[in-house]
This record gives sequence, C-alpha cells and structure tokens, in this order.
Amino acid sequence: MTTPSQHDDETTSTPVSIGEMSLVDHLQELRRRIIVCLIAVAITSTASYFYAENLVKIIAAPAGKLYFMNPAEVFFTYLKVSFFSGFLVALPVILYQIWAFIVPALTRTERALSFVLIPSSVVLFFIGVFFSYFFVLPAGIQFFLGFATESLQPMLSLGEYLSFVISFLLPFGFIFELPLFILVLAKMGVISSDFLRGKRKVVLVLAFVVGAIISPTPDVFSQTMIAVPMILLYEISILMVKYVLRK
Repeated sequence: MTTPSQHDDETTSTPVSIGEMSLVDHLQELRRRIIVCLIAVAITSTASYFYAENLVKIIAAPAGKLYFMNPAEVFFTYLKVSFFSGFLVALPVILYQIWAFIVPALTRTERALSFVLIPSSVVLFFIGVFFSYFFVLPAGIQFFLGFATESLQPMLSLGEYLSFVISFLLPFGFIFELPLFILVLAKMGVISSDFLRGKRKVVLVLAFVVGAIISPTPDVFSQTMIAVPMILLYEISILMVKYVLRK
C-alpha cells in the first residue's frame, strides 16, 4: 500500500508532460525564455560597445574612408554595430532557449535530431555572413563605386553604409540555411532528389524573386549576387539528398 508521503515523492520525481501544463504555465515559460534572450543580447551588446570602433573599422574595410554627416551619427552607429554584433554573439543562446521551450513536445527521435540541427543552423548562418562579407560585399561595393567619375566622387555616410552592410549580410545568413532545410524535408520523406531536380526552373525564378525582395538596393546586380548563391546551394542540396541520404 502506498503511503501519502510515498505518493508525494513519486509525483515530485515524475516529470510533468507538455499536456499537463496549463496555458498560463506555457506563457510563463515563454516569458522566462524571452527574458533570458533579452538579457543575453543586452550583455553581449554592452560588451561589444567597448569594441565598437574596431568593429566599425572591420565593417568599413571594403569601402575605405567613411564620413559622418551630423555629430550624433557616430554614437548611434556605434550603438547599432554593438547591437548587431551582440545579437550574433548571443544567437546560440537564443536558439537554445527556443529549443528548450519546444523540446518537451518533441519525441525522442526529434530530440536527437535537434542536437544536430541547432548547432548546424548556427554554423551555416555564420558561414553565410562571412561568405557575404569576404566575397559578395566587396564585389558589390566595387561595382557601385565604379560609377564614380571626375565630377562624381563617392562620399559614403557612416550610418547609411552600415545599414547597407547589415541588410546585405543578414540575408546570406538565412540563405545558407537552405541546404539544412532541404535535408530535413528529405529525411522526413517529404521530398526526394528527383523532386528537387524537377523544380529547378521554379527555384531559378524564385531565387531572383527572393533576391529582389531582400536586396538592399533595387538594382539587378545586388539581386543576382543573392540569387546565384541560392541556386548553387540548391544544387548542392540535390547532391547531398541523392548521395548522402540516398533519396
């Protein structure tokens, strides 16, 4: 016969399932996760501010000398750079908090798969950002500065240039998640390599549509610089699905 104290011990040691949590419990858990994310971003952004000048030099390297048009522009640019770099540094913490919130609803197989997907998504995101900074951004800057003449000389504003760079780097971080997204769908049996090959023409059009939407400028060059990596990543995904997953 089970005594009341034993029953209480068993209840305490038994984990609460996701179905037993009320809506209020879910909201409180979500609130706690959001607060942790905000604190992480605040800490990393504050730490990044002490290196804001060096970060601006790194970001401005492809363009050379920059100018500020009003006294407060440098200060607010430093804040923007600090937040941007702080967000990138805190990204693993943010993704972990998202994972920790949804993991109770996952099966054992899905949990095991998430241990691979989350680190892979972080790595691919940073690969996309670095690829854009070292290869795409310099080419884009040189293209636009190539329109300079003797009577038209570029005078790049610090704030405008930074906004341009951020809007150029971030899309590539998400674009490089494409192979991971396709591999997950293929692993689930939703798509196959034959299906992907049959959608090449559609992807070609969609790549330029996406490039036109997320491009920081409306010119064809920027759209092409975004669309081409998407198409290449799609082709790489086809090979991975066919030869790695054998589907």
